[in-house]
Amino acid sequence: MAKRAVSSGTPRTASAKSGTSRLSRLASFFKALGPGIVTGAADDDPSGIATYSQVGAQFGFTMLWTMLLTYPLMAGIQEISAWIGRVTGVGLAGNIRRHYSPLVVNTLVALLLIANVINLGADIGAMGSALQLIVGGPALLYSIVFGVISVIAAIVFPYKQYAQYLKWTTLVLFVYAGTALIVHIPLKLVLLGTFIPSLSFSNSYLIALTAVFGTTISPYLFFWQASVEVAEQKSAPREKPLKDAPHQAPAQLERMRSGTYLGMALSNIIAFFIILDTAAVLHAHGITNIQTPAQAAEALRPLAGELAFLLFSIGIIGTGLIAIPVLAGSSAYALAEALKWPIGLERKLQRAKGFYAILAVATLIGVALNFTAINPIKALFWSAVINGLAAVPIMIVMMLMTTNKKITGQVRLPTLQKVIGWIATGVMFAVAAGMIATLI
Repeated sequence: MAKRAVSSGTPRTASAKSGTSRLSRLASFFKALGPGIVTGAADDDPSGIATYSQVGAQFGFTMLWTMLLTYPLMAGIQEISAWIGRVTGVGLAGNIRRHYSPLVVNTLVALLLIANVINLGADIGAMGSALQLIVGGPALLYSIVFGVISVIAAIVFPYKQYAQYLKWTTLVLFVYAGTALIVHIPLKLVLLGTFIPSLSFSNSYLIALTAVFGTTISPYLFFWQASVEVAEQKSAPREKPLKDAPHQAPAQLERMRSGTYLGMALSNIIAFFIILDTAAVLHAHGITNIQTPAQAAEALRPLAGELAFLLFSIGIIGTGLIAIPVLAGSSAYALAEALKWPIGLERKLQRAKGFYAILAVATLIGVALNFTAINPIKALFWSAVINGLAAVPIMIVMMLMTTNKKITGQVRLPTLQKVIGWIATGVMFAVAAGMIATLI
């Protein structure tokens, strides 16, 4: 009897150890990932959810192809921004200030700040509205709480701890894949929309296309990733900027590349599912006018059920918690670098007061927009359009930086990456120009 009891317990013990081992490997994997995973997750912020929801509701499955096209472009340009940070040991704004005229740095940072503040206000407002849908109560109060918590977290928690928190919160994005499992998906239409591009030169289509590209390839992600790559390099023992230690390039760039491409893949997969969810439920039932992610969640409730509504709403809040520190942080990095102030989330408050002041003010202005006549929730879609327009000049300057020996030293950007970067820049220019042409 005793032997049988011991024998029957062994598999359970082995299974428990196996489960613990898998969790340990997952934790180690997440810990090893660079800033790219957080950057990718932040790309699916409430502004992005609004854009993808509007596209799915208005155009159905016909714009799913954009997620395939934008993936190599966004991954390539994000790798270039990360590469600039790793090679030079300085963020984008710092490099622009050092090597270009004040007019260039001031213009690019101003474009970034305008887009970011609008984005922050819209994202925070969307989070408040989403929580109101779930639990009731005042959406504006929730918006204030979300903004204040984000600022306090960025100031209080050490950078490494904060970065690990942000990495784990990226898992919330999978709620949108979960939503797709509980709604009816017409496979043939999905495959056609994914692999056969459907193009139109109408005003509404080109604005939507610009918004998709703008929310997928966003300037704040360039500044954020370059700066946090610098922070990662400085926090790692014995690592130096690659222009000063080119022998470290294989190890540093491989970690950077794997995290970036995985993060961008996560971003586009989730965006794909958001378009899929809203096309399958809202567009299929004739609901084509969605202004906010909260409206999309509310519209899902009677058509797809309470669970779909709840998952979609939780996703809005979760992605906002990732995106707010990235949006505010990229603003702080860019402006503080341009002003030659001490920077970095790894610094204590006393050693980077200006940096944290910018982060806090940008976030709180975003909160304040929800109390003005300007409705930041309705600005969600247009913030993506603004990002699309602002991205073009910033991407041009980034690509020029990669060929400037004064900036990169003897380290050279691989030819393939250079080609992808210029293609991404050209596509963004063409999409933005097409939209502007329809408005003139």
